[in-house]
Amino acid sequence: MRYRFPLLSLSLLIAASACGPAEVVVTMEIDVANPDGEGMVTRPLSDIEVQLLPYDRDAVFDSMSNAFNTPEPPIPEELIAERGRVQEAQQEWQNNQNRWNLIRDTLQKLTTALEQYNRGEATYVVLFREWNDFDGELGNVERQMNRSFENFTSLQEGTIEASNTIRMMRDNWGDEAFAGAGEVFLTKLRASGLDAVADTTDASGIARQNLKVKPGQYWIHARYELTYTELYWNIPIEVIRGDPAQVSLSRANAEERLKL
Repeated sequence: MRYRFPLLSLSLLIAASACGPAEVVVTMEIDVANPDGEGMVTRPLSDIEVQLLPYDRDAVFDSMSNAFNTPEPPIPEELIAERGRVQEAQQEWQNNQNRWNLIRDTLQKLTTALEQYNRGEATYVVLFREWNDFDGELGNVERQMNRSFENFTSLQEGTIEASNTIRMMRDNWGDEAFAGAGEVFLTKLRASGLDAVADTTDASGIARQNLKVKPGQYWIHARYELTYTELYWNIPIEVIRGDPAQVSLSRANAEERLKL
């Protein structure tokens, strides 16, 4: 588990940081299911904070975790399995919902087409038979959709209390184990003699305006929350003078973590 520390509210860490001679350009995107058909499409991730840090935040957390007198409370395997079943049930419901919407839209289009013909015409007969088939399927799919939704909500309700309990235990543990993390980060920042900056991705999924720093060793940190998991990045990069360093953040180079 990794915890959110807003760069010591950013103000302390960036106070001495001016626009340096080296620039980093970060692009964030993710592949998602195509809402208009089959397959996947790439979407930019906008309004996501990207931090450029002159230290490895994960190494700090790992060191403090190892030094703490008790280990982090684990997420029970049974809960992980139950949440997996919830995710599968939600996907089944969404698939049925998408099929229901598609059939409904098809029926509306066929209804419009039928209005252009007389009932005795051959084209009308063909279209009406097609409409009748879809109309019969719509009822079956609607029943499947309702059953799958009930199954999803039932499974979800069964995991809420356990998830909340484990999350609270882990949050409380983190508050104690990482109580001094802010001071450690500030010490490492000052010792590095480098900058700590942050920016937010624009509508194109690009962050660059504030990612100007002194040359040196940095780590790019960002995170993006999905429904059941979180994509987490903490990528080392050597920043040098010259052309901007181009960094792409995607699911391929992220660590995907369970989100309670």
